[in-house]
Amino acid sequence: MEHVQGRIFRDFTVPGVSPAERSAIYVAMIETLARLHSLNVQSLQLEGYGRGTGCCKRQVSTWTKQYQATAHQDIPAISHLSDWLMKNLPDNDNEQCLLHGDFKLDNIVFHPKESRIIAVLDWELSTIGHPLSDLAYLCVFYFWPRTVPMINHCSYFQENIGIPSVEELISIYCRHRGINSVLPNWNFFLALSYFKMAGIAQGVYSRYLLGNNSSENSFLFANLVKPLAETGLQLSKRTFNTALPQTDTAGHLFVQTRTGREVLTRVKDFMKQHILPAEKEVIAFYVQNGNSVDKWRKPLVIDKLKEMAKAEGLWNLFLPAVSGLSQVDYAFIAEETGKCFFAPDIFNCQAPDTGNMEVLHLYGSEEQKKQWLEPLLQGSITSCFCMTEPGVASSDATNIECSIQRDGNSYVINGKKWWSSGVGSPTCKIAIVMGRTENSSESRHKQHSMILVPINTPGVEVIRPLSVFGYMDNFHGGHFEVHFNQVRVPVTNLILGEGRGFEIAQGRLGPGRIHHCMRTVGLAERVLQIMCERATQRVTFKKKLSAHEVVAHWIAKSRIAIDQIRLLTLKAANSIDTVGSARAMKEIAMIKVAVPRVVCKIIDRAIQVCGGAGVSQDYPLANMYALTRSLRLADGPDEVHLSAVAGMELHDQAKALTAKL
Repeated sequence: MEHVQGRIFRDFTVPGVSPAERSAIYVAMIETLARLHSLNVQSLQLEGYGRGTGCCKRQVSTWTKQYQATAHQDIPAISHLSDWLMKNLPDNDNEQCLLHGDFKLDNIVFHPKESRIIAVLDWELSTIGHPLSDLAYLCVFYFWPRTVPMINHCSYFQENIGIPSVEELISIYCRHRGINSVLPNWNFFLALSYFKMAGIAQGVYSRYLLGNNSSENSFLFANLVKPLAETGLQLSKRTFNTALPQTDTAGHLFVQTRTGREVLTRVKDFMKQHILPAEKEVIAFYVQNGNSVDKWRKPLVIDKLKEMAKAEGLWNLFLPAVSGLSQVDYAFIAEETGKCFFAPDIFNCQAPDTGNMEVLHLYGSEEQKKQWLEPLLQGSITSCFCMTEPGVASSDATNIECSIQRDGNSYVINGKKWWSSGVGSPTCKIAIVMGRTENSSESRHKQHSMILVPINTPGVEVIRPLSVFGYMDNFHGGHFEVHFNQVRVPVTNLILGEGRGFEIAQGRLGPGRIHHCMRTVGLAERVLQIMCERATQRVTFKKKLSAHEVVAHWIAKSRIAIDQIRLLTLKAANSIDTVGSARAMKEIAMIKVAVPRVVCKIIDRAIQVCGGAGVSQDYPLANMYALTRSLRLADGPDEVHLSAVAGMELHDQAKALTAKL
């Protein structure tokens, strides 16, 4: 055994850390227990470590005898519980796993700064036996009666503080062990754990009476024995469903595939354990480096998280051909990643790279795919998309003036672009540029093309970063003005062919808008959480903010609106899955208008609830508002999409009227 430097949490509610880190601590704990129980006793040559089969029966007998030897009064609940346990032993009381025997939070050492376990302590009760006895013992504090003082002055469990539910812990445990999450005899093991706790409490009090216990509060344990035994009896009579609530697909409009549900569960676990706890570190990096040469770089933790996600197979989830997911599947995942500003990058699902990868996957030549798509899919480089121009109203994309002219075996690009996202990243190596390749014989929508331009090509000049309401968006590589001055690239860099730019753009923007909108729905959920937390904590005019009708109505309206835009976005995703992007244009345009508008309103309400703090750096709301408001311009302003929706609706109505006539 060696000395390790780390943290031990005595209070099971883990005060003093963020909800995200609290969740990650519990996930790490349950995963460690699952790994312990997955060890092969035979290969470790530990068959003789315990006393063989019948571990549950021995535990009931042992704790019964221990209680009887130390009892200071007659407690009928103890006898009743002991009798019930002996009569209801599990049929499979022959399982042989390595048990810890006292696996709980205060016997675990965590890394000084990370939610990572570096040591497990106190193995005195370890043996070979049934794994659910360890699991149930870990979960006893979820069922602790509020009328009974917590041991060691711990706090009672609360909702909405980041601690996973019992069902979530069981789901993670069973998934890591590869077993069914419907656990037989769960009531038995919970009852056994409370019986054990009652026996321990009785032993502590007995040693106090004998003067052998050094704790000054040992006498208090006398009052725990009876309520713990009674709680055990109550749990023995309960019927538990240990599985996570299943989605009732018959009652849902948009159903995920089985793979989609499994990947979503894994993404949620990864978010809880690894991504959300890293938020403070990532934010601190940009605060510290805001005026340094490192401001466009990413902190080291990002690369570490990316490697972990890639190892878990949570990589390139946005691309159906790679992930096997439908647009509906990925929509739910995008919502989850939208809850943290850097989460999409961890799974290599960040804009604008997702759109650029889709372009290369759908329209790129084999040479283009090998040179640029493969490193983008690997995450070894990033990219940018250059379309919008400062000199023309780019909301009408036919105005784009940047020229792409053929000159022998090359194309020469000249023009000015801005709002080219991601250019500031040191890993940005390639740009997809949209420009004019005029052909007087073709329509106005066949005058433009897309071409690949390496960022280090002579003539590419990065002019300046552009701020969004004062924010530079450093993490995502910023938004830049870029000039192309006699930039020469091979003709093989042209994508699909001359005059195909708008065709490519429509294929690129359909799924991309689904991704943007569902991430924004996830952001809205985070905003609503902040609003509710603040409203239940702050008091004005002698009552909590949540008790003021106007605030309560804001919360209700926000909940209603989030569910509405989620359904609208899922409808668009389902349309892409079933009829394709081209025939889903109306639905895609509708969400592009509805989602940013609704979420801007929700963020505004949250800012009002948070007051001055809401517009400060202490809360993410101001930055969230800036980025969400910019979505009403990105990929075309609201007004363009409204006109498009109106045109398609009028066409559909006229078509329906004609059919009736």
